[in-house]
Amino acid sequence: MTLQNSVFAPGAFWELAQSAMQYGVDAWQRTVLYADVHRQRGDQYREHLRERIPHVLNFPYELVMAGLELPRPVNYGLVRILPLENQPVDLGKRPFVVVDPRAGHGPGIGGFKADSEIGAAMKAGHPCYFIGFVPDPTPGQTVEDVMRAEAAFLRKVAELHPDSPGKPVVIGNCQAGWQILMTAAVWPELFGPIIVAGAPLSYWAGDNPMRYSGGLLGGSWLTALTSDLGAGRFDGAWLVQNFENLNPANTLWSKQYKLYSAIDTEAERYLSFEKYWGGHVFLNDVEMQYIVDDLFIGNKLATAELLTSDGVRIDLRNIRSPIVVFCSYGDNITPPAQALGWITDLYRDDEDIAGHDQTIVFATHDSIGHLGIFVSSSVGRKEHREFAANIDVIDLLPAGIYRAQVEERPAGMPAEELPEGEDYLMSIRRSGVEEVRQIVRPDPASDRRFAAVSRVSEINLALYRNFSQPWVKALSTPHSAHWLQMLHPLRVSYECWSSAHPLASVVANLAEQVREMRQPVEQSNPFLEAQATVSHAVESSLDEFRRRRDQMYADLFGVLYGSPWLAALAGQTAADDVPVRAHPGDSPEHRKFLAQEQRQWQELMHSGGALAAGVRARLYVLMQREEVDGRHFRLGRQFQAAVVAALPWVADASAQRQLVRTQARLLGYDVDAAIDAIPELLEGASAQEIQTMVPSAEELASVLSEPLGGAERKALSRVLGLFDTAAGKQNDDAGKPRRFSTGAAAPASHPPRRAAASESVAPNRTKHTPNASEHGKNGAVRKPKSVHRSRARNDDKERP
Repeated sequence: MTLQNSVFAPGAFWELAQSAMQYGVDAWQRTVLYADVHRQRGDQYREHLRERIPHVLNFPYELVMAGLELPRPVNYGLVRILPLENQPVDLGKRPFVVVDPRAGHGPGIGGFKADSEIGAAMKAGHPCYFIGFVPDPTPGQTVEDVMRAEAAFLRKVAELHPDSPGKPVVIGNCQAGWQILMTAAVWPELFGPIIVAGAPLSYWAGDNPMRYSGGLLGGSWLTALTSDLGAGRFDGAWLVQNFENLNPANTLWSKQYKLYSAIDTEAERYLSFEKYWGGHVFLNDVEMQYIVDDLFIGNKLATAELLTSDGVRIDLRNIRSPIVVFCSYGDNITPPAQALGWITDLYRDDEDIAGHDQTIVFATHDSIGHLGIFVSSSVGRKEHREFAANIDVIDLLPAGIYRAQVEERPAGMPAEELPEGEDYLMSIRRSGVEEVRQIVRPDPASDRRFAAVSRVSEINLALYRNFSQPWVKALSTPHSAHWLQMLHPLRVSYECWSSAHPLASVVANLAEQVREMRQPVEQSNPFLEAQATVSHAVESSLDEFRRRRDQMYADLFGVLYGSPWLAALAGQTAADDVPVRAHPGDSPEHRKFLAQEQRQWQELMHSGGALAAGVRARLYVLMQREEVDGRHFRLGRQFQAAVVAALPWVADASAQRQLVRTQARLLGYDVDAAIDAIPELLEGASAQEIQTMVPSAEELASVLSEPLGGAERKALSRVLGLFDTAAGKQNDDAGKPRRFSTGAAAPASHPPRRAAASESVAPNRTKHTPNASEHGKNGAVRKPKSVHRSRARNDDKERP
């Protein structure tokens, strides 16, 4: 290498020295600004704590109802989100209610940004409400008290919107997700569609490291100890600490390095997020113990083992509203297996889903993290906006499992083909229990280990309560609890550096000078590139530490709780084929319910008149499509409006939904029998009524946004032949020609057949095997109130 090309050449050396000087000045300035941002963080934390109701809700609001005024007071409240001047809402649309998660952080995350769940609903023109909370719980309040409060809030929202086309849409994030599903299982009549985002429901499922902490710590005795040291309150900062420990690379390095490296542009975002992240709240000891014992460790929600105080079973199969589950593979707190595992825990197959008249739509994201599911602007502008825009269509989906996918508008597709010119296209296709099972991957061996954890936890908790708890409670006072809370490491990190520090004024003044003479270094600076390389190495090292730590936890958990000694202590047998928990579908109540359902649908097959015949015929043709997307949603809403205009006696939204879901469910029960019963439904109808109910190719093509295909035309020909036959019975006597013939011979019509009492609620596969496209619209309907009441009350026990 020549001297001229060497770094020791005068020109190259001088250039390198200049780069070093520029980087040194930039690094020093960034260090000062970084310290000042943390000073502002401390001031923001202190000011936030002084607020009467600290929150990060970024929308104007007014109080509607306070939970403190309820018979069983709670620290929750209902507020109405005030419409923005440039974004009015349509009071004729159904209201949205966003419920905030109480999992250690303060309230407001659902309305943290303009592109949030509230923002998405308001952009779609819906009135919005928010259920939040204050940091301190009401003494003695329980999880069931919060459920009762949520039910009272929803009754109030429904009362404020008597002309709503449907019941309120309820959105729950994380902890709020399982909380509202529990509420909906007890009071299903209060809920419209339910959207749960990042909500853990099946706690033994998945492979995330948080599953193992309860077992490795010996169960929930530590939760009881922490609550006792807090004088009856559990400090939510410990929950936040658990989240921080999950990803040490982000906690110890990446989050702070991102602020340091982009201090000129990142400060506002960082401070905004830290206001939420540092807003620690409290839970009562009885609340936290219930959550850990019965949900996290006991996993009783996913198998319908929870009971209310007056003996009503909390069974998610009681929910009658569509449930939209949104989860992400990048979520290390609630991975898809935990968000979807309740489906495989409660249902054996698709027939079981149909038998319970339940509609479940799930969507997965490839990479977004836990908080990003309800905080990220990209998710808010994409998934949440599409859910809000198409919620009325989701509400009409027949019973079954569906998978939703939101993608960018395909190239070449005009924007006007999508609702309101959106840039994203949501498609929904028929799925099933088997596809969910491939995501969840149930593991009986893993369940046995967690069952052992549950038993060990019960033993250790009993030991603590009998021998240690009296002493801990006697030594704990509100004063000692206060100081333990103030000395929590997370709180100390906020409190230790603020304007109250003696050196803060020096740093603040220096930061002002730095901003005036800021000299950021060029991105091509070699020292800046070396800085990024070092950061990447540190992050990779911490990630490797996390992987090894998590693997060690998993291995230790498997060895410890896979031991035959612990299995024996947990009361388990050595037989692998003996389940550690009974399947909810094996109960006598469940079998009785399915038999009752079967009798009901046999009766509905041959009732409903001309209106039912018309809807059934249209659904039969449309269900030949396997997948629908946003274009069909828009045209479908236009079609629905046209039907309402022509048939004012079914203008009520709930009646429309029940009518559509009933006929779709009958098609799923036995498609041939349902279609062949059409002439029977038309008996006694006038010629004008029959004419009104006849579907046309043009009408159906408009819903599908393209001409009918071969399968649709064949199905249309079949139903037109049946309408032709019915009309002919009236016209033959008058010597009039039949009116609805398509020119082709009408298909042979089989005699209407009633299913035998021993047949399943699901379609009889030996008689008819629907093709892939026919699965696209099979479904169910809301059952009569008598059926709802008998199931929700659980063997004649009254609901709370």
